[in-house]
Amino acid sequence: MQFLDDLFRQMHFNDRSVEPITVSAYLDRHPKNQVATPSASSWGAKGFNEYWLNESNAWVYRHLHEAAERMVALARKFAAGGTPPGPLEERALKQCVRELLLAQSSDWAFIMKTGTTVSYATRRTNEAILRFMKLHDELVHGRIDEPYLKALEAKDNLFADADWRVYAG
Repeated sequence: MQFLDDLFRQMHFNDRSVEPITVSAYLDRHPKNQVATPSASSWGAKGFNEYWLNESNAWVYRHLHEAAERMVALARKFAAGGTPPGPLEERALKQCVRELLLAQSSDWAFIMKTGTTVSYATRRTNEAILRFMKLHDELVHGRIDEPYLKALEAKDNLFADADWRVYAG
């Protein structure tokens, strides 16, 4: 953040050769643009996701896909319903997003491939998936364990403004 602050101050006060501009302003000035689709690649070995897609971590993806599908269904259920989620449901939905994002962290699959702390990466992946599934089931059945939710929020409350609605499409 400090870098950006310094950069914009430098551009404003000392160097007017570069002008900050919004994406929409750029597109207004330059309406014809070449469309490009980046190829799937990574900074990892051989450049094609080998560290994230291999026999050491292949088991993870079926669970991540299932959890992501359940998150979409859950979000659509609450977004389409006539009654918006109550405060407790809102908290549980946000925590579901957090748990899903934690489970999807590429670090876990990377660690499984490197073999450094495999048991830790496996545990973190499993914990996040299991917590997501428990919260999902509680939301589906309308019986949220508030003390359990509060404990999860205290433990892993990154992305405080996680918006479950983005999964509703």
